[in-house]
Amino acid sequence: MMQVRRMYFYRYACICLVSSHFAFAPPSMAQVSKPTSEPSQAILSSPLSSAQVIAGAEKMYRQRLSDLAYAGYLDQDADFLAQLNNIMQTLLTSLAHDYPATLAWQWEIHSSHEPEESALSMAGGKILVNQWQVQKLSLNQAELAMLLSHEIAHTALEHNRLEYEHALMLFPAWRYRSFDALEDAVDNDTQFLRALAPLCKQQEEQADQIGLQLAWRAGFPLQSLVNFYKKLSRHSANPNFDTASHPAPAQRWMAMRELALQLSGAAVR
Repeated sequence: MMQVRRMYFYRYACICLVSSHFAFAPPSMAQVSKPTSEPSQAILSSPLSSAQVIAGAEKMYRQRLSDLAYAGYLDQDADFLAQLNNIMQTLLTSLAHDYPATLAWQWEIHSSHEPEESALSMAGGKILVNQWQVQKLSLNQAELAMLLSHEIAHTALEHNRLEYEHALMLFPAWRYRSFDALEDAVDNDTQFLRALAPLCKQQEEQADQIGLQLAWRAGFPLQSLVNFYKKLSRHSANPNFDTASHPAPAQRWMAMRELALQLSGAAVR
């Protein structure tokens, strides 16, 4: 997933065609202290509520859609948008079996055609898919379903909320800041990005695993679902290297082949 923070798709995104190898030094806890220049605010609750995180995601999603619409990149292809909605509804029917709480969410999906953007998901069921990237990877229906299922898995697993919780554990002084400030720091602050990188990689692996099983149960063929990761690896500039927030594409492909073997008992290439 790519993220609203680390660039184009902020929250979570699974396509990363231009991968780089980052080596981050762990941030010093002493470097982040409670600010004294801001007015005092109520301490952020622990744990953060899902409703609070969903409300924050709603604001960010609306702003992103507004920016894309202003630039002329939003929902340019009605047929592609209809395809996204049809696939999403199929996946959500499967999702409800294991995550019934997601039935109450206001799921929504849109498409972007901004170059170098990818796919994102936000708390509460807000998804954005980049048609330019889908075309670049030449994704078929099932491969596109794998992309969407990965993003849906991030949302169902409440990865946004868990990431904020982890950030507050690492930087407890930020409980004295507003939730908006925390959102911005998680998306843009270098120290936060470095500190949260290991968690982000774990969440990517989890979304891969849950997403593949979700799409398979929804009726999409395992070979095609795994082939999405094959294409991701083949189109990557550095398929054998992790990025700051994602495992190496080749590693993800291998992991999905192994999971498919466990699910079906037959090897998938």
